[in-house]
Amino acid sequence: MSIFSEQDPRPLLREGSRRAGWALLAGTFVIAIVLTLLPAPYVIDRPGPTYDTLGVVSVDDEEVPLIRLVDQPEYPERAQLRVTTVTRVGNPNALPSWVEVVQAWFAPERSVTPVDEAFPPGISVEDNREAARIDMENSQQEAIAAALSHLDIDFESSLEVAQAVQGGPSEGVLQEGDLIVRAAGQRVGDVTALRELISDNGVQSPISLEVLRSGEIRSVEVIPRMSEGQAPIPVIGVLVAGRYDFPLQVDIELGSVGGPSAGLLFALGLVEKLTQEQIAGSLRVAGSGTIAANGDVGPVGGIRHKVFGAADAGAEWFLVPRENCGDVAGVSPEGVTVIPVDTLSDAVDALELAMSDQELPRCD
Repeated sequence: MSIFSEQDPRPLLREGSRRAGWALLAGTFVIAIVLTLLPAPYVIDRPGPTYDTLGVVSVDDEEVPLIRLVDQPEYPERAQLRVTTVTRVGNPNALPSWVEVVQAWFAPERSVTPVDEAFPPGISVEDNREAARIDMENSQQEAIAAALSHLDIDFESSLEVAQAVQGGPSEGVLQEGDLIVRAAGQRVGDVTALRELISDNGVQSPISLEVLRSGEIRSVEVIPRMSEGQAPIPVIGVLVAGRYDFPLQVDIELGSVGGPSAGLLFALGLVEKLTQEQIAGSLRVAGSGTIAANGDVGPVGGIRHKVFGAADAGAEWFLVPRENCGDVAGVSPEGVTVIPVDTLSDAVDALELAMSDQELPRCD
């Protein structure tokens, strides 16, 4: 008797291989479905919409100027001066899927950040939104102040405490409605100046403040703490709003956009509207940067996303705070020239150079 089977084993092997293949395919499909449904502990940033500060926006289904001068002459303009934004996908209450995160990792115009870095523990989504709203309001006020300063138009300014953050170093010391007159012995009239004095003071010793409360000047002290997030800085735990007495009324509408990074383009748009000779001609310009009342331009986040957003909107020039030059290294969407600036005056000068086709500053 033969110890070997006379039956050909190959059909059985082929059938087993087919079954294994189908099982592997089914398993892969199940894993893909699970990854699609499972939330990932990250948020995704991508280019957001852009808004022309010389154009119109929709408010309650009505088209209104983004920047409007009330009872003031406006000079005609042909340029586009576009505010760029970043759209964030996800928050601690609504995380993106793993599939979305993996796709974002391979997209040059997107970035992925751990949710705990984007939304530090102890700070709610609502707190983030409220802080962004106040930053936007301050940005608009400081942009108007910067534009008027650039045009040598006088105005008065002060700082008002909008909220002392619960559990922060100013809780029980500063109150809503306090007007901050001095910090570290120096008179302050804008948010940027106050932030710089707090940063210079550090967190090892208290900073002295003089506030106007109920008609009386009071002296208080607050020990700053380091903020949470990716770039910690000394803070005193208050939301402060700039209060200005301008000689003209300026209305700025930008819907639900928050944060301080539109300040530079707000200021440029206002200078263009108030200047008889056009500062931007018919240029298509976009950009981002904080603005101080004295015209200083500060760094912002999401510059890489914003450059791609500017390219999508057809911008030819992108104004970037010089401190953000490192963030755009190697990022060069076709047709967009990046111009670094330190001040509002630098930005105005750069636009004049671009109009006359002269050599422009570049990031080192």
